[in-house]
Amino acid sequence: MTDFWHFARRMLRQRALLALALLFAALSAGGFGVGLLGLLPVLRNILPAREGGSPQNLPYLADKLGAELSAWTGGVLTLPASWSGSLPVDPFSAVVWLVAALGALTLLGALANFLHQYFALTIVARTIATIRRDAFRAAVHLPLRTVLTGLEPPNASSTDTRPAAQPGPSDIISRIVYDTANLGTGFNAMLSKALAQASKGLAAGIVALLLDWRVALVALAVGLVMGVLLRKIGKRIRRASRKALESQSGLYLAAAESLNGLRVVKAHGSERFESGRFHRINKRVVAQEFKVRTARALASPLIEVLSLFILGGFALVAAKAIIDDKLDPSGFFLVFAALGAAAASLKPVVGLLNDIQQSSAAAGRLRQLVDAAAEPGHDRSLPDAPPLSAGATISFEHVTFTYPGAQASSLRDISISIPHGQTVAFVGPNGCGKTTLLSLVPRLFDPDRTDLGGRVLWNGRDIRELSVRSLRSRIGVVTQETVLFRGSIAFNIAYGAPAVSEERVRDAARRARAEEFILAKPGGYGFEVGEGGSGLSGGQRQRLAIARAILRNPDVLILDEATSMIDAESEARIAEALSEFVASRERTRTCLIVAHRLSTVVNADRIVVIEAGRIADQGTHTELLARCAIYQSLVTNQLIRFRPPQDPPAAESAPAA
Repeated sequence: MTDFWHFARRMLRQRALLALALLFAALSAGGFGVGLLGLLPVLRNILPAREGGSPQNLPYLADKLGAELSAWTGGVLTLPASWSGSLPVDPFSAVVWLVAALGALTLLGALANFLHQYFALTIVARTIATIRRDAFRAAVHLPLRTVLTGLEPPNASSTDTRPAAQPGPSDIISRIVYDTANLGTGFNAMLSKALAQASKGLAAGIVALLLDWRVALVALAVGLVMGVLLRKIGKRIRRASRKALESQSGLYLAAAESLNGLRVVKAHGSERFESGRFHRINKRVVAQEFKVRTARALASPLIEVLSLFILGGFALVAAKAIIDDKLDPSGFFLVFAALGAAAASLKPVVGLLNDIQQSSAAAGRLRQLVDAAAEPGHDRSLPDAPPLSAGATISFEHVTFTYPGAQASSLRDISISIPHGQTVAFVGPNGCGKTTLLSLVPRLFDPDRTDLGGRVLWNGRDIRELSVRSLRSRIGVVTQETVLFRGSIAFNIAYGAPAVSEERVRDAARRARAEEFILAKPGGYGFEVGEGGSGLSGGQRQRLAIARAILRNPDVLILDEATSMIDAESEARIAEALSEFVASRERTRTCLIVAHRLSTVVNADRIVVIEAGRIADQGTHTELLARCAIYQSLVTNQLIRFRPPQDPPAAESAPAA
């Protein structure tokens, strides 16, 4: 429950609303207690008098109350005699008066209860919105390595038998969406419902205590025993709820993968396979929820059975005392009614406490996310990246990198220096580490710490010492997997560049050779892009990504298969545009390229050949073609791959399939 209270304390930030919620809860409970006490004169007007035969009508009770009030206050407070004289003597008229007063009191209590619920729900909604905002903020600031591998349980040890969280973004999304909703259920149960019910139960208990303290103390002792039982049941609910939430993140992952890749699923006829996979995960979720169900279902009947036995015992003892003329029937009935009202008010609290226990599991997962270490380099006290000037370089010094959980390193002791203004292409077989190497420049990953060091330098400064925000603002990245967001084309081009002018957006689109197809869309730059870039072809999405990178006006441009989804004619036009942009008159830029097409890399100032995470060779196209066997193989294969189609060979000379 520590994590639950950690987040619950955030509700204290809304002190004014919280004070109003507590005030109206107290007024509602106070009205409930006064109403119970108001039943005493009603009963004594109906039942026979027991105190020496004196009639216990309203004037008598008013005079008695005035005398007791005067005695308690030393004569400071008294009731005027005219008040008691104006009260009706007839029992039925007195009952009508009392019932009318209780009705008015009930309406006031209902109004107070409404206002309590109104302010309590407002507090919960605002608090959960803040927690959800903080959770998302923490998620987007997590290191990419953490997002890929999943969050580690806090204070995890070798003896920790809890199942590991589902790695990947789906688990984090599940925490932000579903766990905050579960936490809100617990807050609502505590502040809106449990507080109202508990305050009414407390008011009824005070009434019982005033009427007969011995019976009330026995009931309190029984309540403590019930509290111990509920605590044990609550622990089971909390454990089972945590496992259910972890299973739900797997369910979200399966659904997201299948629907996002629905084109592939349908093309391969895998609908039944994906349905079966989802069904198996869904069964695991239901199994965990059944454990919660059992614990929750046990709590209420257990309390009911104990309550019936206790009330039965009270009834037997009271019946004997009334028969022996040792107990006032009206007083006992009212004590019994007060205890019954207290039990009725506190019974829903059992289920509400279970809701709080269940939401504590969500609180633990959320706190793990919110408290996770953010990506290094976001500290505003770090210096800005120094501006690139003539002669500035990007250097890799003995860089080694290993993905979490991988048995072998993706990069191995790479050292290379890239002068400012140079265009460098990185080539090599698939999986050799090209993309990983360039991901180190904007600090999407950090190199491993080794005996040789392992650093990426920007103008001679270790990028670990620089502000990540400032560093990345000087880098433009275009990847093969183009990411677009729901919004207009202009919004997607200007993404990450706030307060940019419309003319700059159009200029970037023209430079990326994208304006022609943009103006052909309904609404032009205002055309709404669907989820995942739907409504645009792959080549169009890539041109928008290039326009986005150009708009940033970066010092370093990273192109990772940036023209892989564009036809040869469009590629030539974009290559021309990028060449103009990189070597423009007003500013020269460093360009780092990963590509498999020969036409993309052949004009680079330098080509770096990577194999198995190491630099095999580097030089110009002519130099490498003369001496590097790996590059010769790559060039040969690429020439074959993009060679214009020839006439098919004769049937008799066709190779066997």
